[in-house]
Amino acid sequence: MRTDADCARSRAPFSGMAEAYAPVEAGLGPEESFLSLEDVVMSQERLPCRAEAAFPRLAALLGKAAPNDALPQGTKLELPLWLAKGLYDHKRRILSVELPKVYKESWRTVFSADANVVDLHKLGPYYYGFGSQLLNFDSPENTELAQTILQTFIGRFRRIMDSSQNAFNEDTSSLVSRLDELERGLFQAGQKGLHDFQRWEMGQASQITASSLVQNYKKRKFSDLDG
Repeated sequence: MRTDADCARSRAPFSGMAEAYAPVEAGLGPEESFLSLEDVVMSQERLPCRAEAAFPRLAALLGKAAPNDALPQGTKLELPLWLAKGLYDHKRRILSVELPKVYKESWRTVFSADANVVDLHKLGPYYYGFGSQLLNFDSPENTELAQTILQTFIGRFRRIMDSSQNAFNEDTSSLVSRLDELERGLFQAGQKGLHDFQRWEMGQASQITASSLVQNYKKRKFSDLDG
């Protein structure tokens, strides 16, 4: 019969593992990190696609009714990002990908006029991460797309950080509800930084530590240099 002490000893290694675990931040760039739950969820976002070749025996799998279960050339599809990336080939032209509406020229014009008025979460909760992934697909609009994503982030960054510092004890739910997931992380980091500084200023904390965003940035920078 196992005693309470035996149970405690058997749980000890696992409790140490739980304490050592830290969530993996979402990655920005052409490749997602499947150690990040945010990236896994983001990779399920769907893309409008077109079959540039016949897909034998894949009609049922892709949710299309077709004779002999073959998906004919020219069929329009909506595929999750991870599957579209797997099927896409620069040389063989198996699949072509269309930009989602929010990344097209009409919306890029709106963002360039005033990005702060846009409800990014409603248009797509992973606007920056998903948009960065679209650069994997050959498109004549890739340069304009990348520029719009960058300028949108720059245009909204200052307002987000100012709000995180000036609305510490206020209801910020309406503001946060309009933010992309990356922006929400920045907002929370700003509020945590302010809270930690106030505690240090009042003598409730012995030192100020770097935020997780800064620490993760340094780790990525060092890993890039090592590569």
